[in-house]
Amino acid sequence: MERERFLYLKVGDRVYHKKFLRWGMGVVEEERISDVPGGFCYVRINFQDGKIRAFDNNLRSGNCCYYSGIEKMDELLPEQTRGLSFKAIG
Repeated sequence: MERERFLYLKVGDRVYHKKFLRWGMGVVEEERISDVPGGFCYVRINFQDGKIRAFDNNLRSGNCCYYSGIEKMDELLPEQTRGLSFKAIG
C-alpha cells in the first residue's frame, strides 16, 4: 500500500529560504508527483537570484523543503517580516 503524501507547496506560492535570504523571494513554478508507489514529489522554485531550484514537497519526508527552511510568504505575520528585504522582481 502506498504511503499517503502531504504536499506543502503548490504552483503560484510565494516563498523564501530562511537560511539563504540572498536568493530573494521565490515563486513555485512547477509541481510534480510521481505515479510510482513510493515515488518522489517535488517543486521547482524560481528565485530572484535567477536560479531555479528543486525541492522535495512531501511533508512526510524528512527532506521536505519545509524542514530545510522554505517558508511561505503568504503565511507570515507582519511582525515576522521585519528585517526581511528582497529585490523587486521585474
